[in-house]
Amino acid sequence: MRHGLCRYAHAVPHVLVIEDDADVRRGLLRSLTVGDFATTSASTGFAGLQAALDCQPDLIVLDLGLPDVHGEEVLRMVRAVSEVPIIVATACDEERQIVSMLDAGADDYIVKPFGGEQFLARIRATLRRGRLNVRLPKPALTIGGLVIEQSARTATLDGVELQLAPREFDLLCYLAQRPGEVVTKRELLTEVWQVPFSGTDKTVDVHLSWLRRKLGESAQAPRYLHTVRGIGLRLAAPVS
Repeated sequence: MRHGLCRYAHAVPHVLVIEDDADVRRGLLRSLTVGDFATTSASTGFAGLQAALDCQPDLIVLDLGLPDVHGEEVLRMVRAVSEVPIIVATACDEERQIVSMLDAGADDYIVKPFGGEQFLARIRATLRRGRLNVRLPKPALTIGGLVIEQSARTATLDGVELQLAPREFDLLCYLAQRPGEVVTKRELLTEVWQVPFSGTDKTVDVHLSWLRRKLGESAQAPRYLHTVRGIGLRLAAPVS
């Protein structure tokens, strides 16, 4: 494994950790080493941006409270030039902040403190989803005015393309593959995010809320996404 400046081609998945707290940074790098990942680390936002450009990592773990520039700005700058998967790892668990980071292009959001096994599971799942995106063509899914092109990873609603973040698309696609079926949040978290279910995890709720807005609906006035209280979610075409 390697830390600091990157020097070699990627023989194993390479993770860039941008974290200013030295103890936390060492802990994350230790977990990644145990998980057999190559690593590079940076303690400031600008150093992290430079490392992202120089090292071309397979995934970035990004803290928000950096000393020189806020993590959200780092995320936006990386997103301007790269589609590298980014996991935000921070102590803030406010829904507004989570939504903001996902809206800015984060692929996942994990709240500190968290265990090493969960951390590695989320990294493996994020990398796995990236590989799954490059496979044989899949048929389009049509539900009412919603058309989902699985291979192109695009979705249109009444002929207008939806601007979906990667996890929003994954969530919509998974539900669209089971039209009319009730899917539990546990299943969504384990199958779409491929991480263990936790009753306090807001991941599904946040993505669902954001997805609803882009579909022009709400939990109180659903068109496609219907909540089945106490059970889960159901995707169905609007009733004429």
